[in-house]
Amino acid sequence: MSAPDPHLLGPGLLPTPFTAAQIRDATGPGKTIRIRIDLPDGTTATRVNRFSETDADGATLERWSLADRSDLSADRVTWLDLQRHAAFDAATTTVSSESLTTPLGEVECLRYDTEDGTFWFSLAHPGMPVQYESDGVRTTVVDIERNPRANVAPPA
Repeated sequence: MSAPDPHLLGPGLLPTPFTAAQIRDATGPGKTIRIRIDLPDGTTATRVNRFSETDADGATLERWSLADRSDLSADRVTWLDLQRHAAFDAATTTVSSESLTTPLGEVECLRYDTEDGTFWFSLAHPGMPVQYESDGVRTTVVDIERNPRANVAPPA
């Protein structure tokens, strides 16, 4: 008997693009992700996600806006929790492969078209989608820094 597929998290769900172990292995302490949010009115915002206190089960995920650092949040997340974010309903989601040009360069992606939006997961960057679109809002990863002394300070 073969082991269960770690990409499948439950009945009726599509395989996730990455396993919890792949996300863990791609995420070390200090990994910092900068995200641009393009709003329907033409304005943009920049958010930052940074991982700290990583271990075999998860990490502390700090998040804040560059414009207003008063919105800092820090929560413990597990690698499986992060994987679950990409567990989409098989009946209402289609998956395809697509090459996408992003600030990270040309990336090969798995594209998930769902009832709630479209998600592009770069095969070279296990973790969150490198781009997401829903209701006229586009969220794009613009930089991934793996240096523990990343050049973005959290709010004081």
